[in-house]
Amino acid sequence: MNSFLEQLRHQRAPSGSREFKELTKKDAQIQLAQELDKLHATTPEEKKWQKQKEFDGFQRLYQRFLQEEGPSVEWESIEKLPENAVKNYSTLSQPAAEQVQSMLSKLVVVKLNGGLGTSMGCQGPKSVIAVRSDLTFLDLTVQQIEHLNKTYRTNVPLVLMNSFNTDEDTQKVIRKYKGLQVDIHTFNQSCYPRINRESLLPVAKNCNVESDIEAWYPPGHGDFYESLYNSGLLKKFLDEGREYCFISNIDNLGATVDLNILNLLLNPEDNKSPEFVMEVTDKTRADVKGGTLIQYEGKLRLLEIAQVPKEHVDDFKSVKTFKFFNTNNLWVKLDAIDRVIKKGDLNMEIIVNNKTLNNGLNVIQLETAVGAAMKTFEGGLGINVPRSRFLPVKKTSDLLLVMSNLYSLKNGSLVMSPQRMFETTPLVKLGDNHFAKVKEFLSRFSDIPDLLELDHLTVSGDVTFGKGVSLKGTVIIIANHGDRIDIPAGALLENKIVSGNLRILDH
Repeated sequence: MNSFLEQLRHQRAPSGSREFKELTKKDAQIQLAQELDKLHATTPEEKKWQKQKEFDGFQRLYQRFLQEEGPSVEWESIEKLPENAVKNYSTLSQPAAEQVQSMLSKLVVVKLNGGLGTSMGCQGPKSVIAVRSDLTFLDLTVQQIEHLNKTYRTNVPLVLMNSFNTDEDTQKVIRKYKGLQVDIHTFNQSCYPRINRESLLPVAKNCNVESDIEAWYPPGHGDFYESLYNSGLLKKFLDEGREYCFISNIDNLGATVDLNILNLLLNPEDNKSPEFVMEVTDKTRADVKGGTLIQYEGKLRLLEIAQVPKEHVDDFKSVKTFKFFNTNNLWVKLDAIDRVIKKGDLNMEIIVNNKTLNNGLNVIQLETAVGAAMKTFEGGLGINVPRSRFLPVKKTSDLLLVMSNLYSLKNGSLVMSPQRMFETTPLVKLGDNHFAKVKEFLSRFSDIPDLLELDHLTVSGDVTFGKGVSLKGTVIIIANHGDRIDIPAGALLENKIVSGNLRILDH
């Protein structure tokens, strides 16, 4: 810690018109280093080394936060994507059956498991929400990996990146998988102090996180690379001869191990293995805010809406200009992660997340996104995958889809029904007041309606569904304030508007 302070104090004082700004920034850095020294002194002896590593990472992030001004991308400098920058999934070849076992021995599966289920009204990690047949996100993931290991007589490890919010509960849950054919490893992403928006100093008074949990935060999934390295797991997997990790969000039920993509990585036609592969899929109107792939300064990189100058936000949202968006399914070469960490080359755009604490204090969180590291690696590649590989469950509207007859469950994977006429899922909007929390959402359905022929569903207000309801085409159900609508058992609603006075109209 002190070496950082010494370095700052001995920097030559800047001169010229930017002097005031520069001195203010330097002063903020010195004050931060002093505050972190005080916090570090309150850390239990056995945790001091780990906390030191985390604070070093936080200081680097903070320094960059002070230095960076304005959008990190000059709009005019965005280049057209080169012809082979994004491969179409349909062009990938299947590996020969006899190759698969050897290929899987070089793979590690990583699930980002730092999030809580609070936005859906649930306690504890999001990964333990039941999503299908009483099985949780974590249950389905473990089933998938076990099926892979049994089928190909291999041992693909499952790695969970937890946060201080989810680690304890996750450790209790994974005990039940001990008898299964899956090696589960966990590590924690960093725990950083929230910063007072006015003073730009930490709001935490000591390093006892549990005593003041609001003063701390996990810094986004971009922290994956350094935390994996610091955990010792990266070295372990490299020593075992593992070559790639497949990273995805635990709540993306479409993110299963794909042998065709793994084959492309391990047996490339030109003998050049890409270090970083991002799965993208076709952008629809529902995805206009999602990150996209661009060519910039001669390299492929992720462009997020937060990096876009205000006057170009509409251009960014254009489906014609930016055809793909990032699914956050990533394949990254392990020895390349080792290299960029050791060289200190990791450089991801900072996401400034503004929050207000329960006591009304305005704070900021400095975060990074895992896909933003793409520009740091060599031989970046996009693969345009089918929409079926992007099936996130962020809201109860997503839960309605994955619980319905649109899908069947096979070895932990959701498979879309062959009876569905379209590859895309229906667009579903459920009112926040009555459907946002899982418990209340479930209480409004006697069972999940038949959605096989549904295109669009909007439900607003106090609405309940009886057993055996079928929804087809476009269905809009609006209960006015103070009214209640009960859709009777066995009802068929096809291209209908059901209004607050219970009249059913042709749409």
